[in-house]
Amino acid sequence: MTTRHTRIKLCGMTRAEDVQLAVQLQVDFIGLIFAARSPRRLTPEQGARLRARVPAGITVVALLMDTPSADILRIIDSVQPDILQFHGSEDDACCAGFGLPFFKAIAMGDDADPLPRMAAFPTAQGFVLDGHGTGEAGGSGRRFDWARLPAVAGKPLLLAGGLGPDNVARAIAIARPWGVDVSSGIEQAPGVKDADAMRRFVAAVRAADAAATAAIG
Repeated sequence: MTTRHTRIKLCGMTRAEDVQLAVQLQVDFIGLIFAARSPRRLTPEQGARLRARVPAGITVVALLMDTPSADILRIIDSVQPDILQFHGSEDDACCAGFGLPFFKAIAMGDDADPLPRMAAFPTAQGFVLDGHGTGEAGGSGRRFDWARLPAVAGKPLLLAGGLGPDNVARAIAIARPWGVDVSSGIEQAPGVKDADAMRRFVAAVRAADAAATAAIG
């Protein structure tokens, strides 16, 4: 039997108690945001304190958007992220130039074909397809047509934008993504997570995977 495992990324953490709960829920990725335009932005020092609470086995992702190289190097030195995630106008060489694997965010809000933009990042480890428009910051909570998620051989795709506990199972059924990425959909306010929503989101993903596995039989 083929067991389905949709990876779970909880993003935009700013509080120790939210990181602790994410660890208890055994999610796959925890996202820490350092982009200047984000209301969930952390300083490197704040990020380092949260990162220290994440055990081995859970991947820490540092989110960046047109961040100066010197600042990125400081974040890497302080936070020791496992993966970088770029949301701005960075090109492939820039993203790959810091010695860490990276995800590239692809804006899906303008209905353009994402494949040419993805092809411009051949060294990306994977892509985060989000509902915001080109040039906008992520975390908007806007969704796009999940059926537009492309198939790209060998590249993990994380579905983001407008996901929450009540719709993530349907999103998984339609898009069959490698992973799902949520921030505002599990929040009381920007950066302040809702513990019940976090639990329900993770439970919904795992229930969807169990249903898909049973259907494959």
